[in-house]
Amino acid sequence: MTTHTVSKRNIVAAVIGNALEWYDFLVFAFMTPIVAKLFFPSNPDNPDDNINQILMTTAVFGVGFFMRPVGGILLGLYGDRKGRKAAMVLVTMLMAVAIALITLAPTYAAVGILAPLFIVLARLLQGFAAGGEFGTSTALLIELAPPGKRGFYGSWQMTGQMLALLIGAATGTLITELFTQEQLMGWAWRLPFAVGLLIVPVAIYIRRHVEEPEVFKQLQAEQQSGKVRQMGLLEMLRTHARETLVGMGLVVTATVSIYITFTYLVTYSTVTLKLPIHDAFLVQMAGAALMVVLMPFMGALSDRIGRRGMTIASLIGYLAVLYPMYSWLTDGPTVHKLLVTQIVVCLFVAMFFSVFSTVMAELFPPHVRSVGMSMAYNIAVMVFGGFAQFIVTWLIRSTGSPMAPAFYVMFGVALGAIASFFIHARAHEQS
Repeated sequence: MTTHTVSKRNIVAAVIGNALEWYDFLVFAFMTPIVAKLFFPSNPDNPDDNINQILMTTAVFGVGFFMRPVGGILLGLYGDRKGRKAAMVLVTMLMAVAIALITLAPTYAAVGILAPLFIVLARLLQGFAAGGEFGTSTALLIELAPPGKRGFYGSWQMTGQMLALLIGAATGTLITELFTQEQLMGWAWRLPFAVGLLIVPVAIYIRRHVEEPEVFKQLQAEQQSGKVRQMGLLEMLRTHARETLVGMGLVVTATVSIYITFTYLVTYSTVTLKLPIHDAFLVQMAGAALMVVLMPFMGALSDRIGRRGMTIASLIGYLAVLYPMYSWLTDGPTVHKLLVTQIVVCLFVAMFFSVFSTVMAELFPPHVRSVGMSMAYNIAVMVFGGFAQFIVTWLIRSTGSPMAPAFYVMFGVALGAIASFFIHARAHEQS
């Protein structure tokens, strides 16, 4: 097998699971209104009052976030000890079980209280598996990258997430166009999850046939000979506290970008700005498509000019455009303004996302890389991602200002910008 073929397989193996994770997550988010009605009981005294359904669905949605640090720690430790490939295959299998549970779950009308229990169990597994995905797949991408191509390889991690966002938005839009409300409530809501389930065997097959990185093989040999000691979680936090904090700062920026700039875009555009939902979906898809195209090129550029400088420049530019663009958008909202704002913001987000995964991997040495990234990533995602939409919605209601999303994103980007100045570049190290 040629090196070129191995390289392509490495990229596909790391990206496909990450894309599957995000596709599954986004489809669940798009299907939340339907899931709420089908799996959770309404108020028996007032069937038209769906507050019970909303509260229960929100709680189930949050369960996944609280499981992410648990999965990140356990699967990260597993990846550092048993191998990147072994951890990635395990993550994909857990995802498969979670998707199958949702796809085949009986509704509340059929089995009563067992129905929401199916969904809760599925979300627990989703969160657990998602917690281990970023650290292990990013570690594999970076460690298998040929010399001088870490930036290009690492860029495919976030490219996979944006591709999943694009496909998830398109799928959500397509089924609402093709099927009636009765069909959606009856059976068609299961189709997007079934599509995700069909991808799983391909993902497992590809991941099973990926070679472990030479860096990790060397690490295993050194651990077996006693030259390198396996490190536990608490010791990793003590010896790499600085790197973990820097990583968390960068993840906050990535998290608020995904959960507000992208995931919350449709809700914000339709509820707050009063724009058509169809146009909001198209703008979301346009931004995601632009980033999918740009990020690999920008990742390759970082191999030439350095990632620390690109990170700092992207975040300063990102922070600088947020207030004027959102101020212009909210002063007489139109679809054209929304598109221009999203495209401008996406240019800076693409620059940041293109180097984000590689920078995160280069913060930690190989023997704690998976668990280090997983800890920094999942704690920040749980706090700033799990509650992002709630906080922004509360801010809009409390202040009456449609600028609330911009302020929240500015706060997150500012934390990332501060963290970026403390990055120690490892661009030329081969570990």
